[in-house]
Amino acid sequence: MKELNTDKLRIAIADQEIVRGLTLRVPRGEVHALMGPNGSGKSTLAKVLAGHPDYQVTGGKITMDGEDLLELEPDERARRGLFMAFQYPSEIPGVTIANFLRAALQSRLPEGEELEATDYYAKLYEKMELLGMDRSFTSRAVNEGFSGGEKKRTEILQLAMLEPKYAVLDETDSGLDIDALKTVAHGVNSLRGPNLGILLITHYQRLLNYIVPDHVHVMVAGRIVRSGRKELALELEERGYDWARDGAVEPAFR
Repeated sequence: MKELNTDKLRIAIADQEIVRGLTLRVPRGEVHALMGPNGSGKSTLAKVLAGHPDYQVTGGKITMDGEDLLELEPDERARRGLFMAFQYPSEIPGVTIANFLRAALQSRLPEGEELEATDYYAKLYEKMELLGMDRSFTSRAVNEGFSGGEKKRTEILQLAMLEPKYAVLDETDSGLDIDALKTVAHGVNSLRGPNLGILLITHYQRLLNYIVPDHVHVMVAGRIVRSGRKELALELEERGYDWARDGAVEPAFR
């Protein structure tokens, strides 16, 4: 089965359990939104999927297309087709966007094979145009001095160039004004298709007006308490997370 799957996952940091038996399935070709209040464990889940060393998986498993993800180092997960867009992207002074992306793509090629520069730049400029990014961006250091919107566009540009199997977008809407949000959403929507599964982590329903999910999951206190279709996000907007928490049980839908 082509899916990113967590099964009864438990995660702790410094002996404090944050994620408590989480089961979630994101098949390729679908967009799943993960919503929840601050402290519910959403970003912790994203970091563990990517392989952050500070967190301990104390139970359960994570698989990607049937392969045990927990046995792989972060770079191996990326090469297998897992992409992570961070809530707070890091600055990399002295490394241009063009060189950064070129190195990332080169690292995926078999040893001894070189990336063709003409093809690379043709693809880069095509994706930048899609995201409304000026070509001068390619000579700027990664995220250095960038606005929130520029940082998020750069993350989506990486997603477009690397063409992963699964993308985890951790609060992509954080710090964006409405114009930047629309541009980023347009970029994400243009990449949707049968070969990409997306886990979209967000606090707010606002983003889901522009990136309409196939399924919505509500995470509270380290567990998924409700799952449903896109209408669930609207219900959350009206009734809040206390409503989702009260009387909720682990959903039958995965």
